[in-house]
Amino acid sequence: MKKLVFMLMVIFWGATANAQAWTGKGDQKVQLGLNAWGYGTGVTGTYDYGLNKLLSVGAGVNAYFSGYKNNDKDNRVFVFGRLNFHLKEALDLPEKWDIYPGVDLGVLGRDFGIGAHIGARYFFTEKVGVFAEVGNNGSIGVSFNL
Repeated sequence: MKKLVFMLMVIFWGATANAQAWTGKGDQKVQLGLNAWGYGTGVTGTYDYGLNKLLSVGAGVNAYFSGYKNNDKDNRVFVFGRLNFHLKEALDLPEKWDIYPGVDLGVLGRDFGIGAHIGARYFFTEKVGVFAEVGNNGSIGVSFNL
C-alpha cells in the first residue's frame, strides 16, 4: 500500500511540475465556468491571448438563466471583449499562479455593458487549472492552456 501511495505521489508531482499559469506573449487560455452574480446567474466562457508578459486581450460570452431586466429574453447574453494585466512577474508568483485585474466591454441585449474584475488562476497540470474572478461579475470554473 505504501508503494502505491508513493507511486501516485510521484505521478502527481510529475504531472504538476511543468504547470505554468502565465507565460506571456502567445499564451492562450480558455475558461469555462459559472457566473455567481452580476447581471445574473449563468454560465461563462472566455478566451485570452497574451500580447506580452503584462497584457492579454480576449473575448467572452456570459449566458444567463434569466434576463437581468424583468426577465427580458433579449438581456440573457453578454458578449464582450476583455483586457487583462497579468501580475505574475510583478508579484513574483510561483509558476502555477496568475493574478490578473482586467476590464470587460461589450453588449448585453440592446445595452452597453462594462465591467471590471480581478482574477486568479491556479494550474494543476500543464493544461488544466481552475480560476475565480470577482468584480462586476463573479465566476468560477476550469481554465485550459491551449
